[in-house]
Amino acid sequence: MFCDALTSDQASLVVFRGVACYVILNKYPYNNGHLMVVPMRHVASLSEATSEELAELIELARRAELAIREAYAPHGLNMGINLGKPAGAGILDHLHLHVVPRWNGDTNFMTVVGETRVLPEELPVTAARLRPLFDRPTP
Repeated sequence: MFCDALTSDQASLVVFRGVACYVILNKYPYNNGHLMVVPMRHVASLSEATSEELAELIELARRAELAIREAYAPHGLNMGINLGKPAGAGILDHLHLHVVPRWNGDTNFMTVVGETRVLPEELPVTAARLRPLFDRPTP
């Protein structure tokens, strides 16, 4: 999935392309603005990534934090990497860092009860909202 994301129908979900990593919307987001920072090279863990990939992974996570805070004004953010199926990784063999905006009281009962997600914003709208924020120079 991630290896083809820059050239497939998933490309519309890509918010920013760096040198070694890119930022993509989660196709099944927990909240509006749910992003993932992904190395372009197929690596399964932090230990397989180069210093350059790791540096850009964190720099893009920082930029994602700034962009999401400006676009959505969340009360907090979850950032995390799940390595391996027992840790909750949905994509087992391609490292990615989730950036999820959170609001006080945002527990979504629909995910738990109805096995579905309800979001007030469609993914193309989210992408259009965030892309210009990534294109600006970082502070």
